[in-house]
Parts: sequence; structure tokens; C-alpha cells
Amino acid sequence: MHPEEPVRPTPADGQGAGSGLPGCYRHPERETGVRCARCGHPVCPECMVPAAVGFQCPDCVHGVAAREERARQQPRTSAGALLALGDGALVTKVLIGINLAVFLLTQYLAPALFDDLKLRTYAPVPWFRGGVAAGPEQWYRLVTAMFVHAGLLHIATNMFSLWVLGPQLERVLGRLRFLALYLVSGLVGNAFVFLMARPELDVSSVGASGAIFGLLGATAVLFRVTRTPMQPVIALLVVNLVLSFSLDGIDWRAHLGGLAAGAAVAAGMFYAPRERRNLVQGLAVAGGLVVVLLMLLVGTARLPG
Repeated sequence: MHPEEPVRPTPADGQGAGSGLPGCYRHPERETGVRCARCGHPVCPECMVPAAVGFQCPDCVHGVAAREERARQQPRTSAGALLALGDGALVTKVLIGINLAVFLLTQYLAPALFDDLKLRTYAPVPWFRGGVAAGPEQWYRLVTAMFVHAGLLHIATNMFSLWVLGPQLERVLGRLRFLALYLVSGLVGNAFVFLMARPELDVSSVGASGAIFGLLGATAVLFRVTRTPMQPVIALLVVNLVLSFSLDGIDWRAHLGGLAAGAAVAAGMFYAPRERRNLVQGLAVAGGLVVVLLMLLVGTARLPG
């Protein structure tokens, strides 16, 4: 260097001195063309941490590790759900709200919708408005019938039962698992109605009872897992089954199908091994949906040609 040539100062803003490349964010004097794949900081070979794609800087690596460690340390329920910090009954409240809204709509605002949304099983003649037997375009009734009720007493008893059983299960299962349990139980119950109905008759059924009985079955499994005394839930179950089979106007098929589905899906959720919990729980829900499809196909095959 010529004695009179001014000395180029080392940049303080992370820019390298020789080639114009940026300097490492931790070692500004070291030029580098590599940047962190997560935050974009320039990193020298000493600071490069190999990642799935490219390299990351130490700060990002440590931050991700810290977040993963915090996630591992968060308390979870026996079903793998994070402990609810806020409203642990949000889905239960939303379901009650939907049921009440549909009840007002079908009973007072648009009564004609009642026939379009309820579960009907048989479609024997062209002028008939449709039933599950009409094919996939009418299978929506398996879902809509869960939210349609025939009177004030009907919806009051079902919503009271939902409010009693729902929050506890929702807090243990988490919102998504709880919703899946509720819907699969209701679907299996309604599909069982179609399967057990006489092929030549049009059977109508409405109400959330299949899903409610699914929650009752899941509560029994929860009590078993947590070693809670089973006497209260057994007594409630026996009373409801006796009423289902003894009173006119109550569809025992939806109750029995929902009860079996709720207990089976809940068993898959509560007894799933921790290392494969999500897989087993997903298979339990998928299994319930497969059962619904099989009952629909078998019930349709029984119809007179």
C-alpha cells in the first residue's frame, strides 16, 4: 500500500471490504455470499448452520429450538390436546347456537325447510321430494337432520344434554377432536336409521340425539380412562336407553348408532399411543366415516329394484 493512500475503513454496517459482498452479521470483517434461509442475515462459514434448505444463522436456530422446547413443555390432556387457557366450551356453544338458529328457521321463519332438511330414507316415486335412498345428492340429510328438531321440548332436552356433556369432553379432546367426535357420532346414528329402516317405508328422523348419545358413549370412555367412578354415567346411559326403547316417537336406531360410534371413536382418541397419537386418532375418525359409507351402500342395495 502506498504510504499516502488513505486506509479504507472497515464498514460498520456489515458490508465487506474487498469484493463488495456483505459481511457476516456476527463477523462484519468476513465477506460472504450466503444468507440465512429464515431471516436473510449474511452468515460466514463459522456461523452457517445446515438446514433442510440452505443454511440458517445461529439466532434463528436457537429461536426455533426454544419455541419447540416450549411447545413440548406445554401441558396436554390425556388425548393430546393443549390445556385450554380461554373458553374451553367454544365449540359446544357454537353447536348449541346453530341448533337454536335452525330450530327458529324451520319452525317459525321458513317451515317448508323442515321437510327439506330432515332425514328421510326412501324415494319410491318421482314426485317424492327425496330421501337418502335417492343417492348421494340426498346424503346431505344425514348432516342437516342433526340440527333439525320437532318441538320445544325436543330441542330443550337435547341442548341441555349437549351443555352438560360437551364442555368436559371439549376441554379434554380439544376443539377439533371434539367436533369430529360429535359429527361422526351423528352421521353414524343417522346412517344406522337408514340401514335398519324397512326398504319399502319412508322413515323420518330429526334431532341431535345421535350425536348426544355419541358424547355419552365418549364420556363413559373418558371416565374409564381417568378411573372416575362409572356409576353416574352408567345410570344416565341406562335411563336414556330405557326411554329410547319404551317411548313412542323416539328413534332408538339413531341413539344406538351414535352411542356405539361415540364410544369407538373416543376409545381411539383416548387410548392412542403417544408416539402415534395423531395417526391413530385420525384413523378412528376415518373409520367412523367408512362405516357411514358402508351402511349407506348396504342400505341402498337392499332397496327394491
